[in-house]
Amino acid sequence: MKIHLGTETIKDIKNAVVTSGTFDGVHVGHQKILGKLRDEANKINGQTVLITYWPHPRLVLNTSDDSLLLLSTFPEKANLLEQYGIDHLVKVPFTKEFAELSPEEYIRIILTERIGAKKIIIGYDHRFGKNRSGGLDELRSFAPKYDYEVEEIPRQDIDEIGISSTKIRRALEDGDISTANTYLGRSYSVAGKVVEGDKLGRSIGYPTANIKVKEGYKLIPADGIYAVKVCNKYRKYNGMLNIGNRPTVGGQNRTIEVNIFDFNQDIYDSEISIEFIDRIRDEIKFDSLDGLKLQLKEDEKAVRNRLSKL
Repeated sequence: MKIHLGTETIKDIKNAVVTSGTFDGVHVGHQKILGKLRDEANKINGQTVLITYWPHPRLVLNTSDDSLLLLSTFPEKANLLEQYGIDHLVKVPFTKEFAELSPEEYIRIILTERIGAKKIIIGYDHRFGKNRSGGLDELRSFAPKYDYEVEEIPRQDIDEIGISSTKIRRALEDGDISTANTYLGRSYSVAGKVVEGDKLGRSIGYPTANIKVKEGYKLIPADGIYAVKVCNKYRKYNGMLNIGNRPTVGGQNRTIEVNIFDFNQDIYDSEISIEFIDRIRDEIKFDSLDGLKLQLKEDEKAVRNRLSKL
């Protein structure tokens, strides 16, 4: 897959079959559109093109609203889109100036002059152009003028899945990993660097890797204990992860800490990825470290049992 930073230097895309959108999470509903994109490109010996906007439009147009958390960073999104067979990923910088393009300007400049779209595939609710005023009607009305075909993924095809990025975000914020993973078609993941902590876990027999996520907009699931897979560039390990403030020891800041099973290596400063499999329980404040240690033993049993069923 080739990644284009902007549309100004794009050239020589053969029989471009195009879709566009934020595609946050690349969930099962998105995957349906991507499958249609590949099928249509194959019919005309063409190439698939996905236009996505970065930063997310809401982060640019609503600068006073910092509540939006995203399911995927751009590198995560790019990796997923490559797996689903996209030939060209166009990363369009979303600016207030770009947001002022009229629907026809967007169609003429971006879709036809720069990308050379031969066919455009969109979901039934896709909007574009200034004030989101463009949609299927505008794409169809300008198709003869700019010489492309347009096809909509029917509403019933999307609605019968009942999936949206918003629903997935809500499930993760509630700790409902099972629902989120079902909608995503894979395990939700979070990546970050292993940083030094206070080493308290080591003193009670459960050493943890403390994970710092660089992207402040990345959605972190609800506080609690999770069954996870821990991935580095070599292999995957089973693990038990805690998200929360560690109330038993008077913690003040929200942390992400993972105890990697059957593992004893120094991984400080390395990058790891966490795949969330299931949520085991809420974070609880215990009266003593002994109480916490006893509960962690029970948690480990529960997590190992859950992961053994994969």
